[in-house]
Amino acid sequence: MRYTDFLKSTVLLAAAEGTALAAVTIAVAGAQDETATIVFAVAWWVIAALLGGWLGRRAETTTAIGRLLAGARMSNTLPEVRPGATLLNRLWLLALSALLAAGLAWLFPQFAAVVAGGAILVALAWRKQERAVTAIEERDGVRFYVLPSSPFGAIELVRTPGLRRLDSVNGSRA
Repeated sequence: MRYTDFLKSTVLLAAAEGTALAAVTIAVAGAQDETATIVFAVAWWVIAALLGGWLGRRAETTTAIGRLLAGARMSNTLPEVRPGATLLNRLWLLALSALLAAGLAWLFPQFAAVVAGGAILVALAWRKQERAVTAIEERDGVRFYVLPSSPFGAIELVRTPGLRRLDSVNGSRA
């Protein structure tokens, strides 16, 4: 799976988790007449959105993603491309936290509210990472792919030849 697609999917799934858990929190807290929980939840979501927006404001990659890209080994062959398996393998913790928080929301709606805020924060903080990696790929003429690996190990990337972007009409690079 291309790393840019993985990043895009991660942002969308985190946003979906945050939205779903926010809806569950409001539904449960409203049904239980817990106004304090709703006030706390909305305040936390606003803080998480502001913090995520501030953290994700820059167009360059984060330090961790930059190190990951720099450490990618070169290969002339594409790795096995199985997007569904890769997403499940790498994002299982996101799915587990969503299921756990939704399940516990009926007993502790505050827990679902906190997890929803964390997902909102992650989605907003990572929203520009896919574009930053795409810019690096275009500049260097490479493509980054996620390698199949253990779901408990660090993510590994491979760098393959790609197409380099030409900035001028006569074919010279800028």
